[in-house]
Amino acid sequence: MKTTTTMPLERGASARRPRWLGYALATTLLWGVWGAFAGLPTQHGFPETLVYVVWALTMVPPALFVLARSGWQVRRDRRAIAYGMVIGLLGAGGQMVLFYAVKAGPTYLIFPLISLSPVITIALSFLFLRERTGAMGIAGIVLAICALPLFDYTPGGAPQQYGLWFVLALAVLVAWGLQAYFIKLANTSMDAESIFFYMTVSALLCIPVALAMTDFSQPINYGPGGPLLAAATQILNAVGALTLVYAFRHGKALTVSPLVNAGAPLLTTVIAMALAASMPGGYRLAGIGLALAAALFLSLNPDEGASDGNETNQGA
Repeated sequence: MKTTTTMPLERGASARRPRWLGYALATTLLWGVWGAFAGLPTQHGFPETLVYVVWALTMVPPALFVLARSGWQVRRDRRAIAYGMVIGLLGAGGQMVLFYAVKAGPTYLIFPLISLSPVITIALSFLFLRERTGAMGIAGIVLAICALPLFDYTPGGAPQQYGLWFVLALAVLVAWGLQAYFIKLANTSMDAESIFFYMTVSALLCIPVALAMTDFSQPINYGPGGPLLAAATQILNAVGALTLVYAFRHGKALTVSPLVNAGAPLLTTVIAMALAASMPGGYRLAGIGLALAAALFLSLNPDEGASDGNETNQGA
């Protein structure tokens, strides 16, 4: 009897103080600012592969911080390791590809395209978790599909050749959409600290690959505009990843992921276009608008398929 009377009170208090929203907004701010300046180190002569190394190292301080707070407890069962490494490798792989994408194309086009990754998450949840989306989710998916061809559309009937940046951005979209899906699965049996620990381990394990891909025969800027600038931007990325994990811990993946993917690229786009010498053309601008509208509809879509037990397993 005691449980049934206190549970509604706890849920009511949680509804008044949605902890996930604060973490999601923090991620939006951190990733929005980071996205606008992510390409600066490479523009100053610091290779993308070494930017990845710096990013992986910036993951360590937040990981140590949360592990210390949790008493250095890490889940070590096979399921936790499998989920953690899949999540980490998808994030690290997408991150490495993103560094090449922002060099090959403009950030104000790349990040709105990546913001469509919740479509992957929702599709997988629909197919394998038997979750359903409402009218807002359907509208978001339709807008997302309409936005994709506009990012590199040229009128006149000539065959369109999409640039390398478009292909790379699509790869990041798929990787991060899959990552959000597996974070949703992992949240039912893992704590946020363990998830972020394995994300950090995966990032560090890929450092030798990044170093092997680096052409050290070319001039490399080791001054303030190189590794120091990379560290200043990538720490925003790393801390944003941590707050995202906590947002998933206290909220539903199908709510958190679209919200972050709507807000962060919007902030990135505003900053990047303000700093850019020229504005995108009409079709690309329409693609940006549709992509951001799609992410907004997805963020407003109620999480009808999530179970209440998910929050219970995640803890406080």
